Amino acid sequence: LYKAEVIWRQRSWPSVSAVEMATLRWVDWYNNHRLFGPIGHIPPAEAEDNYYAALENLDMAA
Repeated sequence: LYKAEVIWRQRSWPSVSAVEMATLRWVDWYNNHRLFGPIGHIPPAEAEDNYYAALENLDMAA
């Protein structure tokens, strides 16, 4: 997915730092903005936050 969407789309890169910045942007999108169906059409980072909040609520109830 990453190679097809980021790396191969641009045939040549001006520098390693350009690839690194593109990678950082893609990872941010993938984790924080992409809606993922199997977890309720929310971003993975939001699902993780919800998971840890639920654990915290369980600890408080116990």
